[in-house]
Amino acid sequence: MTTEATTPDSPSASSNNVEVPTQRSEDEKFGFQEVDYPEPHQGRTKELLQEHPEIKEYFETNPWTAGICLGVVGAQVGLAVYMTTQPWWVILLVAYFVGAFLNNATYSIIHEAAHKRIFRGRLWNEIVGWVANFPQLLPTSSSFRNHHLKHHLYQGDPEYDADLASPEEAEWVGRSTFKKIIWQTFYPVFQVARTAKLDETDIEIIDKWVIGNLISQVVFLGTLTYFAGGWAILYLALCFVFSMGLHPLSARLIQEHFIVKEDQETYSYYGPLNKLSLNVYHHNEHHDFPAVPWNHLPKVREIASDVYEEDLYYHTSLTSLWLKFLFDPSMTLYNRIVRDYYNGTVDR
Repeated sequence: MTTEATTPDSPSASSNNVEVPTQRSEDEKFGFQEVDYPEPHQGRTKELLQEHPEIKEYFETNPWTAGICLGVVGAQVGLAVYMTTQPWWVILLVAYFVGAFLNNATYSIIHEAAHKRIFRGRLWNEIVGWVANFPQLLPTSSSFRNHHLKHHLYQGDPEYDADLASPEEAEWVGRSTFKKIIWQTFYPVFQVARTAKLDETDIEIIDKWVIGNLISQVVFLGTLTYFAGGWAILYLALCFVFSMGLHPLSARLIQEHFIVKEDQETYSYYGPLNKLSLNVYHHNEHHDFPAVPWNHLPKVREIASDVYEEDLYYHTSLTSLWLKFLFDPSMTLYNRIVRDYYNGTVDR
């Protein structure tokens, strides 16, 4: 790791949308940007609530998300069945231009369930997460929740944060466009490998929710295979791959926390794809106020527009960000801020 003297992003940061080139040059040594201060969201949350206490009015759940879940999953499964009657090139095109977007929406629903923003109790949030997980093939909903909440608590700590690439992972990908494509396409595999190296002393890797997620997924896949056959599974697999790699949607992996402006470690994207993704790209707003469901995040942005639209840098194009990541050799997996909560170097 390389240590740099920095200050956290805050409402007093520099003017928005003037991109500062923070990527390292090609001949500069690899390394994460290590800092000695806590993640910025907890402090900004307190400041914003003091200035805008009305934000608390949006701390609630949105049960209608369960209905959206049924609609999205129903559409995806319906397309999967219909694709069994289509030639391969139609399957490919539909998976890329339609199915990938539906798949991305199911991820957003799983994310809402992880934060219990659909129902108040855990059981029904888990069930909605399992249903949203069906088209994604791999049973990841419940295990995602276990690790994702740690990401919020210990953002940027290699011992706790599964969203952060390991040094070995970042070194292997390096500056190679080809390896970046491999990394995006098989991102779930890399993320599973990361979790094996995390401190999981207080995380149950296999609990009743993970087992329930696995059983429900096996039942769904068995039923779909029996009635629709392998072409339906192939369609869903293509949707999953496209939503993670070889598609502008995969820029979500970069958009959330990759440094593009000096000392800022979390970014939102404001653009039309939010309407298809349950506002999952309002990432600064979400990290500041995880108790706010997806439908109210634009209201938080509006209330504190001086912070989210003026002080903080935000993305306006996922496509340009995706292409920049793939083809700009100075943008690598090392473009992340890290800190050490684990050894007490940084206090929460």
